[in-house]
Amino acid sequence: MNTTPLLDPAVAAGDRSPNRRPSRRLVAHLAQMLVAMLLGMFLLVPVWEAALRSLGWEAAGTGAEGTALAMATTMSIGMGLWMVHQGHRLRDVGEMCLAMYLSLALALVPYWAGVLSADAALAVGHVLMLPAMVAVMLARRTHHEGTTARAVPVSGARKVLDAVAHRWPTLLGLGLTFDSWISPGIPSPWLLVFLGTEYLVIGTLRRQFRRDRVLALHVVGFVVYAGLAVLAATLPPDAAAYVVAAGWLLHVGWDAALHRANRIVWRWYAETCVVIDLVLGLTVLLVVR
Repeated sequence: MNTTPLLDPAVAAGDRSPNRRPSRRLVAHLAQMLVAMLLGMFLLVPVWEAALRSLGWEAAGTGAEGTALAMATTMSIGMGLWMVHQGHRLRDVGEMCLAMYLSLALALVPYWAGVLSADAALAVGHVLMLPAMVAVMLARRTHHEGTTARAVPVSGARKVLDAVAHRWPTLLGLGLTFDSWISPGIPSPWLLVFLGTEYLVIGTLRRQFRRDRVLALHVVGFVVYAGLAVLAATLPPDAAAYVVAAGWLLHVGWDAALHRANRIVWRWYAETCVVIDLVLGLTVLLVVR
């Protein structure tokens, strides 16, 4: 009689899943870092260019080396803040950033030799980043498999980084409105209709509304903002600007209320909107004064 014990399918699945879960976590971690890198570059490159202009330089005049430095720095900031937010050690953050800088530096070598153009060298550098980051992750596999906070020494610098990383929606809002401070303008009055509609639509799609006064308040808000848009569209430009500014600034209170209630929209979305609405409302006032 065969005495070999039968393998329970559930046990077999349980034996295999620990091997698969770390791989999935590594892939998810890599994807998160790539998104954070792109956001960092998208939001901070304009800041970099504005800083150069304030010094009398143009970003285009810094050559491939300056462009590579700007890209590596802005992407490292975005990725580094996200890693700190996820609880990774500063050493892990530094190693990952170093991999990015080295990838771009390595790609500049054939550019200096005259083999590649500047654009081609930067493209090669971005391609090299992916295997370089994967290599670091595999070398420090146990540090990158999880996304929960680890026990790390709490220093003053760490506390500052944690505070900045946890306020990433605020940083996102500031990045999205950076051009408003450099080149302030007056948004279209009809954007006020969007302000009155966005939370009503999101709340409906997320099934956040019940038969209570919250839905009624959002409908009233839509009507009020539609009225402000019509009013601003019919007034003279200077008067219309004050109506537009009032609409954006009043919306800050709406954002803050939803952020506090943690309902209708995501808290990060409400926090980002607080910053965007505040900046746009203030810059409109600066334009008309």
